Amino acid sequence: MTVTEIVPVDKRRSKVILEDDFTLVLYRGEIRKFGIEEGKMLSEETYQEILHEVLFKRARERVLFLLKSSDKTEQELRRKLKDGGYPKEAADYAIEFLKKHNFINDQDYGRRYVEFNSKRKSERQIQYELQRKGLDKEVIKEILREQPVDEVAQIRAYMKKKCLSPEEMDFKESRKMMAALGRKGFSYDAISRVLGGIYSDD
Repeated sequence: MTVTEIVPVDKRRSKVILEDDFTLVLYRGEIRKFGIEEGKMLSEETYQEILHEVLFKRARERVLFLLKSSDKTEQELRRKLKDGGYPKEAADYAIEFLKKHNFINDQDYGRRYVEFNSKRKSERQIQYELQRKGLDKEVIKEILREQPVDEVAQIRAYMKKKCLSPEEMDFKESRKMMAALGRKGFSYDAISRVLGGIYSDD
């Protein structure tokens, strides 16, 4: 691999840009230690040395630090490492370390997420957010079967907070409320159960 450019990130670190826009982020002392220079080749042997001596350990420390502030899924941690200039090999090593020591488990994360959000978010919204975090659709469905979201209770609580009563709302007000609840991701079935099913012909 040819080193095409070395770009400072801050006072201590630089991006080492290789061909095909492959990037490593190293401290300047490390760049000198491994003899990395613009326009020169980075041998596979040197690259493996950088991985095992520097980046594996640093990637592991990075993910452990990220988990101190909050739970994260495998995909979220991989994205953070990629954004930080860690190559896939280093990310794979760090993630396998976390799994081996039970620091991450996406299914357990999903269960905790549903438990925490089931009283304030619709099932559809929870599904969407967990998919964005990298959880498999079938895994999410299984978790929601185990821990159902009571959308009817959420809608009733929302309307109580707004000081609204379905019995006192006219057609226009009810239709407006249905649209608002739909945008929040609540199912038609849950909405119609609270609002009396007045839109069954729509």
